[in-house]
Amino acid sequence: MKLSASAVRLLGRRLLSPLLYLIVLYFFLFGRRARASIRQYQHNLAAWSGRRELRPDRRTVLRQFTSFADILLDKLDVWNGRLGLERIALVDPDGLRERLHAGARGQMLVGAHLGNLEVCRALAELGEQVRMNVLVHTKHAQHFNRLLGEAGASHLRLIQVSELDPATMLQLSERLDRGEWLAIAGDRIPLHGGRCAEVEFLGQPADFPQGPWLLAGLLQCRVGLMHCLKIDGQYQVRLEDFAERVQWNRRERDDVIRDWVQRYARRLGEQCLDAPYQWFNFYPFWKKHDDASI
Repeated sequence: MKLSASAVRLLGRRLLSPLLYLIVLYFFLFGRRARASIRQYQHNLAAWSGRRELRPDRRTVLRQFTSFADILLDKLDVWNGRLGLERIALVDPDGLRERLHAGARGQMLVGAHLGNLEVCRALAELGEQVRMNVLVHTKHAQHFNRLLGEAGASHLRLIQVSELDPATMLQLSERLDRGEWLAIAGDRIPLHGGRCAEVEFLGQPADFPQGPWLLAGLLQCRVGLMHCLKIDGQYQVRLEDFAERVQWNRRERDDVIRDWVQRYARRLGEQCLDAPYQWFNFYPFWKKHDDASI
């Protein structure tokens, strides 16, 4: 992070862009597994939506890789404070922003590897001055927080949630009581175990993590969705209400969680249609994976 941020400061985006695109092109040419994964995503999205123009070929798969490079450059702009509010539109039809300013209890926002979630810093730092706690599985959260502090991101904090012990749960509950927001990704399964639910995503069975919905039930907090898509050169930070409460008893917990995961997967698919080349999971996501070369 420090090396990349320093490089863009020293060289500028114009000089760094060709190098970054060459790196991404390398992974496109030699990353057969990544190409096949993106090809299957595009195939499933086209079949599920009935939009023939989304069917994959070499050009569309390459476009998804280059979109990733473009997003990476924008991430560097975020960390260097060069992504101004004039390039960001807040889409909030359910009034989550008004609820924040009304002094309500904080809530959980479930995002995805769709678009550029780094722009949530605009909510935390540039615009709303809300304290945003990003829940991660990495054990390097303290190091990331130090880098965030050096970058001036005083309202953005990473919290490791690999193990939800009583102390962590108490800390999260207290942050919600203070009106802070919790953000977590809902489309990336844990690398080393963890509870998953198999649901239908874009017409095919896929595993999604149960973690966000288990955590929401334990914290008894409101849940919203957050996506940040780049549409016509401008970012849209999309907030929407999703669940007032996630509740279960021990006997029906798995069924209730699977139902919420299925609702989330369906909504994620609908968001993908607005930015079909901005969902960045370059690994086999579905149970049935087509390894055909492209």
